[in-house]
Amino acid sequence: MTSQGIKVPSGGQRALSGAMNPILDLLLFLATLIYSYLEAFVKLFVPVKRKSVSGELVLITGAGHGVGRATAFEFAKRHSRLVLWDINKHGVEDTAAECERLGATVRAFVVDCSKREEIYSAAEKVKKEIGDVSILVNNAGVITAADLLSTQDHQVERMFEVNILAHIWTTRAFLPAMMNNNYGHIVTVASAAGHFVTSFMVAYCSSKFAAVGFHKALTEELSTLGKDGIKTTCLCPVFINTGFVKNPSTRLGKILEVEEVVEALMEGILTNQKMVFVPSHLSIALLSEMLFPERAVAVLKKLTDAKFDAVTGQTSAQ
Repeated sequence: MTSQGIKVPSGGQRALSGAMNPILDLLLFLATLIYSYLEAFVKLFVPVKRKSVSGELVLITGAGHGVGRATAFEFAKRHSRLVLWDINKHGVEDTAAECERLGATVRAFVVDCSKREEIYSAAEKVKKEIGDVSILVNNAGVITAADLLSTQDHQVERMFEVNILAHIWTTRAFLPAMMNNNYGHIVTVASAAGHFVTSFMVAYCSSKFAAVGFHKALTEELSTLGKDGIKTTCLCPVFINTGFVKNPSTRLGKILEVEEVVEALMEGILTNQKMVFVPSHLSIALLSEMLFPERAVAVLKKLTDAKFDAVTGQTSAQ
């Protein structure tokens, strides 16, 4: 028994129950598979219902720039109440001012998401002074483009602190109220680098793989706990024109603009999509990576010809 009184069956118990009715289990799986395909086909012709976020208290980390800033604008246009966090005081205040101009109620906080204590302290202030957050957008992120040996120790640590640990601390801070109400939405802004690896981003890819894993594990856990009113969405775009990666290029297509990424993100949130790839055909690429032989996958990666400025050939300081 867990501390909450929920019994988690052991691996042996699960194996035994599955072995007792293997034919029924297989029939159930096939029926579910067929139903899911039919449902997906019908949805091609039926408009997807979008939920309202008017009046929701939305907290966005990394709101002073790029995707976080543009996402704040979209929620402001939809009459949400906003709490904006960023390490850059000027950036977050500028975003807040624009959101107020759009008619939203906004509070801005200067928070360093690499520091757990700052996250917990700011979260307590939000809960006491403003209320319970119902939509959490974990967007803050940092990147260092360099080969592994050229990446400084503190850069590796900061990428993990901001790109994944901050997601865990903010979620732990605001999830209890969502659990009590069985209502809310947790958004993980990850990256295509959380599914596909690339050279000269070893630490960054590792942190984003962790972010994708966090989203999937959290989604599974909420389902197991019966908290179906708490939705989750993970955003995984390729290179975005934000300036974080210098001179990116790829033969897959043009570098994404912030607006098109945020448009896809908002559509994912409003329709409760669990995984949002930008561009959408990345999901097909992910499937091909699992199905094709390793040698063929290697050729495909070379054909994409992803390039960007990176530091190489140095030795990291300990």
